[in-house]
Amino acid sequence: MTPSPNSSPIPQLPLRADRLGVLGVMIALFGIVSLSGCGTTQQATATDQLVASDAVDRSISQIDFTPLTGQKVFLDSSYIQNPKAPVGIQFVNPEYVISSLRQQMMSAGLDLMETRDTADFIVEARLGVLGGDSHELVYGIPSGTGMGTAASTAMAATTGMTLLPSIPELALAKRKDHLAAVKVAAFAYHRESHKRAWQSGVAIGKSTAHDYWFFGAGPFQRGDIHKGVQLAGNAVSVPLVSKEQPNSEGPISAYRQGMIYEAAAPKSKPEPEIQQASGTTTAPAADGGVK
Repeated sequence: MTPSPNSSPIPQLPLRADRLGVLGVMIALFGIVSLSGCGTTQQATATDQLVASDAVDRSISQIDFTPLTGQKVFLDSSYIQNPKAPVGIQFVNPEYVISSLRQQMMSAGLDLMETRDTADFIVEARLGVLGGDSHELVYGIPSGTGMGTAASTAMAATTGMTLLPSIPELALAKRKDHLAAVKVAAFAYHRESHKRAWQSGVAIGKSTAHDYWFFGAGPFQRGDIHKGVQLAGNAVSVPLVSKEQPNSEGPISAYRQGMIYEAAAPKSKPEPEIQQASGTTTAPAADGGVK
């Protein structure tokens, strides 16, 4: 078909403009994908130690030692080994678990013996799980090299340029979760006959903590180690979020409470009887006696 003499030719865009347009579309697509969320694993902090120790307390408080009340028992902790703890919870070690078990046993009225030979029953405890996880989720554009590397690759393929400025974190919301889990079990047998006497069942304790940021404000903290919702350590009321945490106390409600037992209470000493001198005097009788 012969073009009309009055028609004007269609202008052609420069090749460089086409490349820049493709680059802009790819960067926009990366931004849209990033808005769906990005998860990163973070190193644990002191919060993880609080969560881990709280998980230990929750698991130990579930064990009811009262069937052995009044018995002479020895705690065999040889099966509570000292593995390499995950980063952030090295302080919460098996020694803390052993001490918590001893406290729960004494609270139940058991007579703890220091040697096996002096005990009538052996309580053997084992530690199945002592660990924690931490995860961070960003709703927006996270900081880092992941998106920058992808954008640099796209730019290199279209324009030959490979250098892009560092992209800061642009988050609409941000969340960081902490989780710790502990699994403990114990059983008892007679020292001499080795006959079974009692078993606790498996006690699993979990504890969590959550930190939230909204448009840069935060962290809003909630979870098992917090009372309600806190902002920078201060309690705040947030609708639909502020609610009471479930009670973690087990069969012996005094596990988390301070208490003075009768045997440790100071006994008052009886006051000595003081005889007061009488106001009357005795006069000698005429015959040498006493009236």
